[in-house]
Amino acid sequence: MKTSRRDFVKQTSLAGLAMSLKPTFSFGFNTDVIIGHGDFQYKVDKEWGMLDPSKVPVVNCHEMIMDRKGRMIMITDEAKNNAIIYDQSGKLLDTWTLNLDRAHGLTLVDEGDAEYLWVSDNGGRVIKTTLDGKVVTEIKSPVSEGIYTEKMSFVPTETTIGPNGDLYVADGYGSQYFLQYDKDGNFKRKFGGPGSEDGQFSTAHGITVDYRNGKPTLLCTSRGHNSFKRFTLDGEYIETIFLPGAFVCRPVIHGDNLYAGVCWSRLRYLEQTPDSGFVTILDKNNKVVSNPGGTAPEYRDGKLQLMVQDQPIFKHCHDVCIDQDENIYVCQWNAGKTYPIKLTRV
Repeated sequence: MKTSRRDFVKQTSLAGLAMSLKPTFSFGFNTDVIIGHGDFQYKVDKEWGMLDPSKVPVVNCHEMIMDRKGRMIMITDEAKNNAIIYDQSGKLLDTWTLNLDRAHGLTLVDEGDAEYLWVSDNGGRVIKTTLDGKVVTEIKSPVSEGIYTEKMSFVPTETTIGPNGDLYVADGYGSQYFLQYDKDGNFKRKFGGPGSEDGQFSTAHGITVDYRNGKPTLLCTSRGHNSFKRFTLDGEYIETIFLPGAFVCRPVIHGDNLYAGVCWSRLRYLEQTPDSGFVTILDKNNKVVSNPGGTAPEYRDGKLQLMVQDQPIFKHCHDVCIDQDENIYVCQWNAGKTYPIKLTRV
């Protein structure tokens, strides 16, 4: 769905709409409750990933991927254990660290011979490792390479790998560009940048390659714009998927569906409710079909209406990982140093 800048401004001004979408806050939350909508409904398991914080502490559980063996690998910004590896029952298998206190993004790449990880650190580092944390290579700072000027900040948040092996880096907390490198680490181009035009970004937080329609394209997060923006692999703008009220993190593709953690909803501003995250799920046509923890998606005259948190299950959903049974593992930022929550599909 294409959304013009005019539509964005019009819809973001509909603050009064939130009055009919007040959340049903019930702090005596029943863990047997089913959340979500339509065919995408889930039972909440808050105990799934709980560990002993004295032995395996976390600050923020930023992102998670699943490897070939079905292991769940999570990145944290706790320097004592940047990576925490679970089995699917929630049992701890291993931990390792790069001694990073701002580790943020985690991307899995399968290169045939083995799987590797790209770790994005808000301290300005993008590092490739083996699954057990051995460093393979590191991207040089765009400032030191002359890609950025000295006055431009580089605070990477995410990576993805293109079909030809190209690496894309989201500078989501820095200068709002996406940087493209070839498989050998040579810089090719940058696109995006800060602003409110179609091809510009406000918190360029995440990126992934979308293969669902046969021709691969890039889906890029513009969290401040409540949207994902689609680009060609060469950085040419195609369209915007507008998700009013949802401050989304990185896009995650599983099968025909697009999933994302919503770090907070517009309740943060309209109701002074900072802990207002939920999960959103879109179908192959990029229509929202379910919002676990959020209000039911509603379309009027083909336009998606404001979405906000409906149940106080989550604080700030930072990432989701989907397993082979379509269960969702939710990682959270700024959530009291808690561990991931599992949503079991019913």
